[in-house]
Amino acid sequence: MKLYFSIMIIFLSVIGFSQTPIVQTSSGKVAGYIENKIEVFKGIPFAEPPVGALRWKAPQPVQPWKDVKTCTSFSASPMQADPKPFMVWSKEYLIPEKPISEDCLYLNVWTSGSNAKKPVFVYIYGGGFQSGGTACPIYDGVATAKKDVVFVSINYRVGIFAFLSHPELTKEAPYHSSGNYGLLDMIAGLKWVKENIAAFGGDPNQVTIGGQSAGAFAVNFLCASPLAKGLFKGAIAESGGSILASSLRPSLKLADAEKIGLKFAHDLKCTDINALRNKSAEEIFKATGGLKSPIEDGYFLPASIMDIYQNGKQNDVPLLMGWNQEDIVAGPPVSAANFITQINKQYGEKSSQILAVYPATNDAIAAKSQKELSRDQTFAIQEFVWSATQLKSGKSPVYIYNFNRQLPGYTPATEYGAFHTAEVAFAYDNLKFVERPFTAVDHQLATRMSNYWANFINTGNPNGKDLPVWNKYDVTKNWVMILDQNSGNQELPNKKQLETLLQLYK
Repeated sequence: MKLYFSIMIIFLSVIGFSQTPIVQTSSGKVAGYIENKIEVFKGIPFAEPPVGALRWKAPQPVQPWKDVKTCTSFSASPMQADPKPFMVWSKEYLIPEKPISEDCLYLNVWTSGSNAKKPVFVYIYGGGFQSGGTACPIYDGVATAKKDVVFVSINYRVGIFAFLSHPELTKEAPYHSSGNYGLLDMIAGLKWVKENIAAFGGDPNQVTIGGQSAGAFAVNFLCASPLAKGLFKGAIAESGGSILASSLRPSLKLADAEKIGLKFAHDLKCTDINALRNKSAEEIFKATGGLKSPIEDGYFLPASIMDIYQNGKQNDVPLLMGWNQEDIVAGPPVSAANFITQINKQYGEKSSQILAVYPATNDAIAAKSQKELSRDQTFAIQEFVWSATQLKSGKSPVYIYNFNRQLPGYTPATEYGAFHTAEVAFAYDNLKFVERPFTAVDHQLATRMSNYWANFINTGNPNGKDLPVWNKYDVTKNWVMILDQNSGNQELPNKKQLETLLQLYK
C-alpha cells in the first residue's frame, strides 16, 4: 500500500498536479499560492521600476524573465508617509508599515481557476492621491473571487512621484506632456490585464474598474480619458468623482503645472531634471511644494472631464456609484456661531442659500449640517453631476447607492457611523479584516452588497436573485438604493441640498 501511494505521488507530480499554481504571462511565468480554494498571485510586475532615469516617466514595459517568478507576497507600497491611524481610520484601513518604495508598479490577482472566461474587476485604491496601496487588508480579493470574478488590484504612484510636471519632462516625453504618471500607471495596469488576464481565467473583454475616494476620482478620469478606450466595460465609483472643480480633479492645465514644477526644482537647488532624478526618494518626498494631484495635461486628459462628457466623448459604460451617510473628511464641528461665520466668509452674499439647507439654529443642528456639507461638497456633488451628465450625453445606465449603515463601535468614541471608507469591507465581503463588534445585520448587508457588486461586474446591472430590486437612477425620480439594515429604493434624500450646491458652482 505504501508503495502504491508513493507511485501515485510521483505520477501526480509528473502530470503537473501541484498546490502551487503557475501561470504564463507575456513576460514570464508566475507562481502563486492557494487560499480557500482561490489561486492568489501577489506582486506581479506590470512595468519596470520607475526609479533613476525612469522617475517621472510614463510606465515602461517590464523586462521578461526566464525562471518562474514567485509571486506570493505584496510588493512595496508607493512612496508616502509612514501609515499611522488617524481620525476614523484604524490600521486595517491603512497599508502595512513596510515596505514602502518607489519600486511599486506591481499588481495582484485572485482567481478561482484558469479554465473559464470570468468577468474581471480591477480595484483602484484611495488615499487622496498622496497615499494608499494594494496591501491594505480590506482590499483582499478572496471573497470576490469566490463569486466567480477575477479580482485584480494595481499599485500606482502617488504624490510628487506621480504628478510632477516640468518643461523638461514635457520636452522629453514622446507625447509632449508631463504629470499624471499615477494615472498612466493605471492605464499600464489595465493594458496588462487586457493582455494577460485570460491566462488567469478572466475575460479581457469583460473588465470593470472600481475604486473608492481618490480611487473613485481616478475612475472618473479613466472614464474620460481616450487612453482608456476599450480597456473596460463598466465602472464603480465609491465616494468620489472628478467632473466638477475640486482639490482632487484637474484644476490646472499643463503650462501652470510646469511652473509649479520649476519652482519645486529651484527650491531643491536643481537646475535640471537630471539633478532632480539624482536626488534620493527620501529627499524628494520630504521636499515641500510641487504638484501632487492630476491635471488637464492635453494627453491623458485632452480637455476637462466636463467638456469630454458634455461632448459625448467619454467611455460610455454602465456606472455604479454612491456615497456614505457620514462621508466626511472634516475635523470636529464648530459652534453654530462659528459655522455661520465660516459660511458667510466662504459664500458671501450666497450664504443665506447655504444656511437654508444646512441650518445652524443651534450647535447640535449646526454640527449635523457641517457633516452633511462636508459630505456633499466633497463627494456627493461629484456623483450627482457625473450621473446626470452621463445620462444626458451617454446611453449606459447609472445605479446610485447611499450607504447608511452605522458601523458598531466598542466604545462611544469609536462609533463613527457610516464613515468614509466604511463601505469597502462590505462591498468586497471583507468584514473579517475589520476589528469591530459586527452583528448578523452587518454580515447580511456585506453578503447583499458584495452580491450587488458581483452582479454589476458580471452584467452591468446589480440586480439578481434574492436581492431587493435596485432601480436605475434617472434625473426625474432620482431613485437611489439605501444600503442599511433594511435596503430599498428611495428618492435621493439630499437632493435639495445638492441642487443648492450645484447652483453655486454655476
